[in-house]
Amino acid sequence: MGIGSRTARTAGIAAVALAITAGTVGAAGAAPSGDEAGDGGRPGVGRLDGVWRTDGYGTLVEIHGTTLTTYDTTRISCTPGWIGAEQVGAPGPGGGVRYGRTGVKYGEFTITPRGRDRAVYKEDGAPSIRNLARLPGGLPALCGQAAPQDALSVFDRFWATFEENYPFFAAKGVDWRAEGAKARALLNPRSSTDDLQKVIADLLRPLGDAHTGLGRKQGEHWKGVFAGIRPGTEEPTDRVREQAAQAVAAQLLAPERTFGGGLLGVGELPGGVGYLRVSGFDGYVEDASYQDQAAELDKALDALLAHPERLTGLVIDLRLNGGGSDSLGLRIAARLTDRSFLAYRKVARNDPADPTRFTAPQSIRVHPATGATRFTGPVALLTAGSTASAGETFTQAMAERRPAPVRIGENTQGVFSDIMYKPLSAELTAVLPNEEFRTPAGSTYDGPGIPPDVRTPVFTPEELNQRRDSALTEARRILAGGQTASGTPAASAR
Repeated sequence: MGIGSRTARTAGIAAVALAITAGTVGAAGAAPSGDEAGDGGRPGVGRLDGVWRTDGYGTLVEIHGTTLTTYDTTRISCTPGWIGAEQVGAPGPGGGVRYGRTGVKYGEFTITPRGRDRAVYKEDGAPSIRNLARLPGGLPALCGQAAPQDALSVFDRFWATFEENYPFFAAKGVDWRAEGAKARALLNPRSSTDDLQKVIADLLRPLGDAHTGLGRKQGEHWKGVFAGIRPGTEEPTDRVREQAAQAVAAQLLAPERTFGGGLLGVGELPGGVGYLRVSGFDGYVEDASYQDQAAELDKALDALLAHPERLTGLVIDLRLNGGGSDSLGLRIAARLTDRSFLAYRKVARNDPADPTRFTAPQSIRVHPATGATRFTGPVALLTAGSTASAGETFTQAMAERRPAPVRIGENTQGVFSDIMYKPLSAELTAVLPNEEFRTPAGSTYDGPGIPPDVRTPVFTPEELNQRRDSALTEARRILAGGQTASGTPAASAR
């Protein structure tokens, strides 16, 4: 439930409604207690009171006493955001204040002052932070005015939201200004929401970006009515998932042990090779804290690595992984190394007028897990076009591990950024990315995705009908030969 975006995120149309609902918070919560030095014992009053602007993300944060509310801004608009939260407990060391959403007993993020006019936002479990700067004078006047709801005004807010935040127009070969002008000409102030929805979806579709989408309010619930996807890929159906499980099971020595509501599977392949299926990086425990999600993941990893000395290799299957929490992916990586390494550097677009301007890079590192078993031998990662979002950031991080894993299968989906949910009207919400996850060399995989080292079919109709899994078979062959991604023996790889 990140300010301005969501760090636990998934790709695909079904995720649009899910994440909007999960990210909506109200103005209630656990009653705070305790004193804050210098504020007369009034919890939540003082150092953080006022209005703050995020560096990037197009968000204003207003804090008054124990209540936090957000506003989404463009150069032409300021509308109430999704996040409204209440302080949980007393301020901690350094004046950090925790906040949580309605109906949840635990805090989910912390804002810590850094002097009078700076602060830092940190979501529980998130690998990065967001910087806040105090906005003198309080909320801009525009934030106190009702946003016009006619079709042209809503379209203009949508267009400006993408124009000021989306980083990939040049890479996608899309002239947003020209295409936006043509799309706007199809509307008039009295156009229906159905017409507006179609025009917006048609404008987004050429981006081929699975982190773009549109949500629509239907009754009391939100529904994803459009989600982008990279051309040549498609979301796996329930039938494909069922057949894929059968194809994998045909090579396992025994049925999987499942964890996290079935999203995690642990098994054993011939020759002492372990198997870990990760079908998501979120949702292991319903409506639970990051800490509870991590504990459930640890159960699966403990089962997988109960006797690491007996493992000759490890296959991690990410082919049906639609995303979730980057930190849960890094948590797996920490069990697979005996040395720290740079996973990636994260930046966010932060200049509405210049798509080449970004926040200062934040280096995200993997550190060896302490107090838990670890495996440092050869690893094979199975990837596909349905490996998306946090499934990709994990794949990107693991590329810097030594010995590097061998990637087998297909290119990943090509979406890495946290997702922002921006309300456009009472009925529509836009979904978009604004970040890059950069390699140590400064490049990104946004768009085409991360390529495999060894390309194989992945869950094609022909393979599934015969219960054949070429990617898993190839992983077993490579690991039996003790090879790494570079083709050198694992024992000598550094």
